[in-house]
Amino acid sequence: MSQPTETGTAAAGVPWTSGLLYVILASSLMGVMGVSLLSPVLPELRSVFGVTDAQVGLLITVYTLPGAVIAPFAGLAADRFGRRRVLVPLLVTFGVAGAGIAVVTDFRYVLALRFLQGVGASALVTLAVTIIGDAFEGRQRDALIGLNGSATSAGAAVYPLIGGALAAVRWNVPFLFFGVGVLVGVFALFVLEPTPSSDPDPVSTYLGRLQAVARLPSALAVFLALFAAFFVFYGAVLTALPLLLSDQFGLSASEIGPLLSAVAVASALVSSQYGRIAQWRAPEELVVLGFVAYGVSLLGVWLASTPLAVGVSLFVFGVGFGVLIPSIDTTVITLVSADLRAGMMGLRTSVLRLGQTVGPVAFTATADAFFASTAVGYRTLIVAGGVVAVVVGLGGYALLRLHPRFA
Repeated sequence: MSQPTETGTAAAGVPWTSGLLYVILASSLMGVMGVSLLSPVLPELRSVFGVTDAQVGLLITVYTLPGAVIAPFAGLAADRFGRRRVLVPLLVTFGVAGAGIAVVTDFRYVLALRFLQGVGASALVTLAVTIIGDAFEGRQRDALIGLNGSATSAGAAVYPLIGGALAAVRWNVPFLFFGVGVLVGVFALFVLEPTPSSDPDPVSTYLGRLQAVARLPSALAVFLALFAAFFVFYGAVLTALPLLLSDQFGLSASEIGPLLSAVAVASALVSSQYGRIAQWRAPEELVVLGFVAYGVSLLGVWLASTPLAVGVSLFVFGVGFGVLIPSIDTTVITLVSADLRAGMMGLRTSVLRLGQTVGPVAFTATADAFFASTAVGYRTLIVAGGVVAVVVGLGGYALLRLHPRFA
């Protein structure tokens, strides 16, 4: 464990005077900025660089791909060498590479810098949640996981508005905003402890212990749910939907941003109450209920005839997200001891990033290849995703209620 336990501070509440809390929140906010800030700008980038929908989708894919590979190794390094030695370089890389995109005009260089930025973002939220598990326990830990989820959702709500507004100035201005990551890195450098408090296990022993936990049925079920959650979120909501809104309703980036923000607003409101919600149902039950909300939302998007109706449906999606992700994070950090926590969270992020990476490509490529128009394809895929989410969610909830031993 690299941070002192702070359960004595505000025993079941939020330690607002702790610098560690603000490192956690700021790092998580950087972790969700990379896609949500850029999402409303995607339609405009098609004309800026003269690329297709599928190529624009690569801006999401190349950003999320590094996390699928790097996050477990970042977790291993953080468990062995301390959170600070991993988190600070990642924050600086994120900020420098993201801001650098503003000065290039070749789409190939844009993709290269997005990939490097994705390297920096690969474990930011992972390490933030890991530090919560290190430093807090019990009800205070649940409250802080909810607060962290609420903060990131609030950031995700604001970022599309910022991205759309900055893009109205010029297409490359949103990328300059990524430079804030450097400032967060400097802040973390002075707050976090530099080294672990105890000697780590040999790498082979560490990996063996981590593999044993990751193969547990409960861990596999959590990882499958996490992949599905982000596959749908990034593929349907953050990639396909902005393109559909642009083509179907003729909306601009500054108009798409507020609609996407409905997801984050709802998620922030729900996550802020997670400490209370967690006392109502087991985490596993909250996960499947989150998928029910996902499905209802996507079906609502499919039925929506106006942008306002789309926004209302996306609010429901945010409710599901605000319940689902904190429940998954709570489950993951309680599966292992402190010396494996960052590694386990690294696996969690690897699965998450895999969903983020595959989702945009799956939706854009399928819509482009198998339908008369991409708009028809997006609508079909969205309703199919909604039906599957509702069926899986209701079926999973019924199973858990009938057989409590699975919960």
